Amino acid sequence: MSGEYERAWRLSLEDPEAFWGEAAEGIDWTRRWDRVLDDSRPPFHRWFRGGETNTCHNALDRHVAAGHGERTALVYDSPVTGRAQTFSYADLLGRVAVAAGGLARLGVGRGDRVLLYMPMIPEAAVAMLACARLGAVHSVVFGGFASSELASRIDDAKPKLVISASCGIEPGRVIEYKPLLDGALALAKHAPERSVVVQRPEHEAPLVAPRDLDWEAFLDGAEPADCVPVAATDPLYVLYTSGTTGMPKGVVRDTGGHLVALHWSMTNVYGMNPGDVFWAASDIGWVVGHSYIVYAPLFLGCTTILYEGKPVGTPDAGAYWRVIAEHGVDALFTAPTALRGIRREDPDGGLVSAHDLSGFRTLFLAGERADPATVSWAERTLGVPVIDHWWQTETGWPIAANCMGLEALPVKHGSPTRAVPGWDVRILSDEGEPLPAGETGRVVVKLPLPPGCLPTLWNDEEGFREKYLATYPGYYETADAGHVDEDGYLWIMGRTDDIINVAGHRLSTGAMEEVLAGHDDVAECAVIGVGDSLKGQLPLGFAVLKAGVEREASEIVAELVARVREVIGPVAAFKQACIVARLPKTRSGKVLRGTMRKIADAEPWKLPATIDDPAILEEITEALRELGYPRGEAKT
Repeated sequence: MSGEYERAWRLSLEDPEAFWGEAAEGIDWTRRWDRVLDDSRPPFHRWFRGGETNTCHNALDRHVAAGHGERTALVYDSPVTGRAQTFSYADLLGRVAVAAGGLARLGVGRGDRVLLYMPMIPEAAVAMLACARLGAVHSVVFGGFASSELASRIDDAKPKLVISASCGIEPGRVIEYKPLLDGALALAKHAPERSVVVQRPEHEAPLVAPRDLDWEAFLDGAEPADCVPVAATDPLYVLYTSGTTGMPKGVVRDTGGHLVALHWSMTNVYGMNPGDVFWAASDIGWVVGHSYIVYAPLFLGCTTILYEGKPVGTPDAGAYWRVIAEHGVDALFTAPTALRGIRREDPDGGLVSAHDLSGFRTLFLAGERADPATVSWAERTLGVPVIDHWWQTETGWPIAANCMGLEALPVKHGSPTRAVPGWDVRILSDEGEPLPAGETGRVVVKLPLPPGCLPTLWNDEEGFREKYLATYPGYYETADAGHVDEDGYLWIMGRTDDIINVAGHRLSTGAMEEVLAGHDDVAECAVIGVGDSLKGQLPLGFAVLKAGVEREASEIVAELVARVREVIGPVAAFKQACIVARLPKTRSGKVLRGTMRKIADAEPWKLPATIDDPAILEEITEALRELGYPRGEAKT
């Protein structure tokens, strides 16, 4: 290939300073950087060292100053409440400046942490941008997490302030947030100074004086705050992702690299232009919501959609098509799970014809594997390019994609196409040797990582090195397995650790095992991720009981399911478990989770040479059969 994509990709690897220095010219800086890439302390690289800027300024102020204040910045569409609201750039800037003033009045300043535990409402985006305006570090926690999960993040981030809401809204039910927040504050060792609560009409939460403050009172009389310049290497936010030990990892996003990479990606990966309408149908609690609801579209001067609803049931499987038509969406970014749900309810795509999608250009998919059947259905139904792309919470933006703004390459179903410029993706064996085309191995990225990727973990640089950089020196380990074909296309085959994807949410089976192990009757346990046609994967638990336990297995299983729901939250979708006499292990004591998963998913598997007792797999197969697995004929 010798087109625009190939030119950009090669330049980004051969001369990254020239490539990213040019990209950085699209950002406003209060102080220009000393060096584009600081590689003086490998493997800890830093981008735009010496530069100063402000994220909020680049998202709002500069567009207003350029005369685009009346352009629509944010559209709030909430079918679960029946409300909708539109904010121009000037209006959003005014609200964010006042919210920043409210934060400053409570003593929040540069470097302080603010934890957000909020639903998909405009105040959430306002709060994130207000933190960025002051140089404060926000940490958004998904509203579906239970008190214990929230408490662990409070203790790690040590926020000065918490901003929450009285409730979240799901189809047919109201989820009270305040009791969950109060429970977390009671469990946490760190005590934030204040708590600000957005009172929603659907439920008014009782406030605890003097700690709690109503959002309107928080804003009342606050003086609009100006942007605070911060170092390009200063953190913008900390976003926690599940770790294999059950302890959350605080992914740090730096200010300058994040700005440059996301601004570049909107034009070059997603093919967007200023004034276009971009919709990432995600949640602000996840990295997609950070990168492509709140920040990247505003960096480029686009309109972004904040959607409080579901792909089906609000009111039907045509909800996405209604939003696209009503708001003139040019590109939609969603998870394959959403499309599978829509397809299940409307297999012939009849609901599409009720809406004018003539202006819709591209559908992007990420968060889990996009199965070819779903991609083909979307292509036929919508008549637009359907682009699978691959990235992670840690990376903050795509590693591999069909870069629609550079050059649309031929699509191969099942592949996220090729590495995005800036990413030097390699396939290594377990021993760290390069593998030839077509051979599956460990997917890694040669250092330095491009701008926008995590530079470290929050207060855990050694943990960052150990988790991501130590296994293969000189490379970032993605913990994904895959291969590259003869055309340079990347194929992601699955995870190499115990993080599973449930409807696009990365969850730790290790954390779930810790919950099961805490049950009084459980001696040992294992949790695997099994394939699911709707959600991609679902967790399935196995428990070995302590000697002498004579209770009904069904009663214990019900308690195990309830424990995971209470400790981790409904987001885990943990609904199935079984009691077994023993777990299959290697002679060294390692549980053969991968083999168990393959049996459940009817994938070919080999008897591990190091297995302690092969007969145990027969017992596991029988237990899985009683639960309805495998979904097909398992092959040994």
